Amino acid sequence: MVTPPPIRTANSTSLQHMSNDSRLKVLDATMKRHQYQQDALIEILHKAQELFGYLGNDLLLYIAYHLKLPPSHVYGVATFYHLFSLTPKGIHRCVVCIGTACYVKGAAALLSAVEQCAQIHPGETTADDQLSFSTARCLGACGIAPAVVFDGNVCGHQTPELVCDRLQTFLAQR
Repeated sequence: MVTPPPIRTANSTSLQHMSNDSRLKVLDATMKRHQYQQDALIEILHKAQELFGYLGNDLLLYIAYHLKLPPSHVYGVATFYHLFSLTPKGIHRCVVCIGTACYVKGAAALLSAVEQCAQIHPGETTADDQLSFSTARCLGACGIAPAVVFDGNVCGHQTPELVCDRLQTFLAQR
């Protein structure tokens, strides 16, 4: 039997050598429950991200190996859907909606405010892992535009000042 390629997580520990890690056991059980079927890839990626917090390249290779899929296919699916993350996320999250209604009502100013307050750009996380910043094409909250999601809570009628005040509470926890 061929052994899978060495896999490393963010802390450079091989997933293969983490056989007693309950997260990996749950992921293996999920793949087994789906009978290692390739069409269960999205469900398996969701479970992997839920367990590990993000989908690192080594974890994607591990999944590709067990589902007998080309790594490029697994990576392509993981990067196509915005719900998947290939990098660790911060403790707090800020998502600025850049849909048409939000953009017309000032989303660009909100983006600038977050960049200035947190000193990061969309898709980045602060060096201390306190805050991750991203954008969304549309939150479906057009009636309360411009909208921002803070740690899963949608906040409407946002201004640069309101956004910076909220971010300061996150960043003060450094």
